[in-house]
Amino acid sequence: MASFDFALGENADMIRDSTQRFATDRIMPIAARVDADDWFPRELWPEMGALGLHGITVAEADGGLGLGYLEHVIACEEVSRASASVGLSYGAHSNLCINQIARWGNAEQKAKYLPKLISGEHVGSLAMSEAGAGSDVVSMKLKAERVAGGYVLNGTKFWITNAPYADTLVVYAKTGEGSRGITTFLIEKDMAGFAIGQKIDKMGMRGSPTAELVFTDCMVPDENVMGPENGGVGVLMSGLDYERTVLAGIQLGIMQACLDVVLPYVRERRQFGAAIGSFQLVQAKIADMYVALNSARAYVYAVAKSCDAGRTTRFDAAGAILLASENAFRVAGEAVQALGGAGYTKDWPVERFLRDAKLLDIGAGTNEIRRMLIGRELIGAA
Repeated sequence: MASFDFALGENADMIRDSTQRFATDRIMPIAARVDADDWFPRELWPEMGALGLHGITVAEADGGLGLGYLEHVIACEEVSRASASVGLSYGAHSNLCINQIARWGNAEQKAKYLPKLISGEHVGSLAMSEAGAGSDVVSMKLKAERVAGGYVLNGTKFWITNAPYADTLVVYAKTGEGSRGITTFLIEKDMAGFAIGQKIDKMGMRGSPTAELVFTDCMVPDENVMGPENGGVGVLMSGLDYERTVLAGIQLGIMQACLDVVLPYVRERRQFGAAIGSFQLVQAKIADMYVALNSARAYVYAVAKSCDAGRTTRFDAAGAILLASENAFRVAGEAVQALGGAGYTKDWPVERFLRDAKLLDIGAGTNEIRRMLIGRELIGAA
């Protein structure tokens, strides 16, 4: 398919080419099984590590590629073009976990955790949400009580991506009152008192495992506190702009995957003695899908460039994923419609694209919260 040249630069083109080749060869052939069996393909992680995909935004001195969020978005886009489920787990690992440790960890923490996470030997995760604290995440109840030598954690987290397979988790817990009483901890899967609770069965993004975390008198030593004590909200909020930007790449990948399927189909499918792609209503549908993809790409890429230049705004990070998520769900719906009855069957992947696309209307902040944030910031309301 002919596509617009966004002139993103040599590094971005290199990441796209290498990721696209890997995704085509290794991820796309198993994407249907990942979804059908709700299977997390753990063996891909070291292979992606060998390509440098896990440490794109990590400084070279810490074992990463030393590139930017633009390149990270593109990698997430190309992985998600092959499988949005793998793309979601990849984003949670490489951005939500690794990038936060790279930004906030001290020298000892980075030396201890980053090498195995970047290589893919270990899987990473991040835990903010709880059953009763989703959009209002600072109302979290997971309690961390100060004791000699560290903290004891009690409570649960919910909706946690990669949780069943994670070796290292960035976890936020209450160490005081209100938004100024949250601290960030680095949790290891084998810590006494830490366990994985129920696994969550989802309608989409199957194969990207989601589960509950359970803490029962879990002792976490002082050296596993990341960032300032009671400064967890600053750590958490500082990462949300980058999270929203990078995860918007998932929706770009879904839209491209839709076009990858629909374009050959409408050229070959014949009705009334002609290819359905010759009908103007079908051509209009294709045009709308293409424009939806590239308008989202333009905004997401621009925000990623601003992140790299240190000029991002919270409302534009929210705006980019808002546009990408709503466009992707609409494009996936049009892909199902373009294939007609075939699109509504499991024989074609577009029904999976539609189920997968819905998640980011909800995850990483709902679209309602994104609109509230954008409006509040632009108006200057409290």
